[in-house]
Amino acid sequence: MPRLFVFGLGYSALAISYRLQQEGWSIAGTCRTADGAGRLKAHSIDAVVFDGITPLDHTVLDGTTHLLASIPADPDDPALRHHAADIAEIKDIEWIGYLSTTSVYGVTDGSMVDETTLCDPASARGQRRLAAELAWQALPLPGHVFRLSGIYGPGRSVLDTIRNGKAQRIVKPGQAFNRIHVDDIAGIVRASIRSPAPGRIYNVADNLPAPSADLVTYACSLMKIEPPPEIPFDQAVLSPMAREFWADNKRIDNSRIRNELGMRLTYPTYREGLDAIFAGE
Repeated sequence: MPRLFVFGLGYSALAISYRLQQEGWSIAGTCRTADGAGRLKAHSIDAVVFDGITPLDHTVLDGTTHLLASIPADPDDPALRHHAADIAEIKDIEWIGYLSTTSVYGVTDGSMVDETTLCDPASARGQRRLAAELAWQALPLPGHVFRLSGIYGPGRSVLDTIRNGKAQRIVKPGQAFNRIHVDDIAGIVRASIRSPAPGRIYNVADNLPAPSADLVTYACSLMKIEPPPEIPFDQAVLSPMAREFWADNKRIDNSRIRNELGMRLTYPTYREGLDAIFAGE
């Protein structure tokens, strides 16, 4: 039986894990709290607590055939900090993947970027991610790198932001972002597992870069409510992390996942994704 071990069983990694679990895979991995581990064990996931400070018992990796990492680097990747040697010694490992982010490009002029675009991240967070990518690719079996665009899905979309009263229809002329539905992330990673190419980098993005305000307007139309008023970017109230996110401006070329992995996205734009989430609710 194939066994996936995940460093960081968060939102995206769990979508991947549940998909493989439905195919008969054994799933193990880490989470941050004992309560979280207990909940995952109830779903037949062999979860252990990992705080990034105390190393795990190396035996937790026994039997691993595939390994996925999704813990943000702060300041470096905690999985590699403590367990790079253990990972390198896993017998018969077939595939390693690292969930990164498109922030590594650091582009701010709205141009199209693909996987060959020079990475020049402006933020410290993007710089740490890029360093982690290189570290995962330096293993004896190089890791596949997945550069994720803005992640959304059930329980984590603009629909929830609107219901929570936190939606802002921010307007910044020329600004556009790509997104990716969590189910499509799972599909792309699954396609990579079927067709391994160690060290390969993939942009994980939908087909339609769009302004953030368009999503708010569309979601409000689904909910049959009036959208909030438009707010110029320089008047928007944003957290430091959100303002850092808005500093980037790029359009993501996803040709590689289509041409090399044969992916046809279930949710090629935010419209299909939000339609499905709203219908599912």
